[in-house]
Amino acid sequence: MSRDEQDALSRTALGVFRLNGQFLATSEQLAEPAGLTAAWWQVLGAVLTEPLPVAGIARAMGITRQSVQRIADLLVERGLAAYAPNPAHRRAKLLAPTPEGRAAIRRIDPGHADLAARLTRELGGLEAFQETVRVLERLSGALDALDAQEEAR
Repeated sequence: MSRDEQDALSRTALGVFRLNGQFLATSEQLAEPAGLTAAWWQVLGAVLTEPLPVAGIARAMGITRQSVQRIADLLVERGLAAYAPNPAHRRAKLLAPTPEGRAAIRRIDPGHADLAARLTRELGGLEAFQETVRVLERLSGALDALDAQEEAR
């Protein structure tokens, strides 16, 4: 590995860590008026289109199953989500939002839409924003590929 490659990796890591912190802080601000935390919003958001088992949510989010389980249990306890039987696996129940959980997510939408519009303008338009997304997805895919290579060894 060359020094330039190491520097690029270090700058990328530091940038992503900073970006993660910025997104978490912004997400907390957006979620708070809806009575949610950023983590609750993240888990509810993962199951809006279809119910998923906790392990599936964890894989999609890139966090531990235990973290998702703790949040899922809190969401169920507060009536924002519910567990349903999983036809594919008897013990791994599916998590789905309740009407109250969907309503909480809808309360975030105006702030979310406003932030998306402001960020789009700041980045120089939708095309530039979409390119940013593609680059981040490419980086994530490359890290996934490296992980798969390591697991195959």
